[in-house]
Amino acid sequence: QVQLEESGGGSVQAGGSLKLSCTASGRTFGYSMGWFRQAPGKEREFVAAIKWSIWNGGITYYADSVKGRFTISRDNAKNTVYLQMNSLKSEDTAVYCCAASQKGGSSRLDSPGEYDYWGQGTQVTVSS
Repeated sequence: QVQLEESGGGSVQAGGSLKLSCTASGRTFGYSMGWFRQAPGKEREFVAAIKWSIWNGGITYYADSVKGRFTISRDNAKNTVYLQMNSLKSEDTAVYCCAASQKGGSSRLDSPGEYDYWGQGTQVTVSS
């Protein structure tokens, strides 16, 4: 069983930055990790994902809306995945959730159905 806990959310003005963290309890060796977000009245949407790698790298994927502004990374020793968010816009306002997929080699990491475990989420509010 894997439990995920996000942190780092908050309020920031447009153009600012935030760094989210997601720490897993339980073994996540071989897991790919992702970030999704959900704004009020909208469906959950994919933000970014990073494939499993024995090193702290791994192939990364981004939604077009965040490409060039957000960066996903992981520290396997700390069982933690990060989402660095720069140049934030008001439309980035949402609850951000991290997720873990046992399908370490999946190429469909933009799909919520690929994930087995989810965190509760952390609120990000960007004011213009």
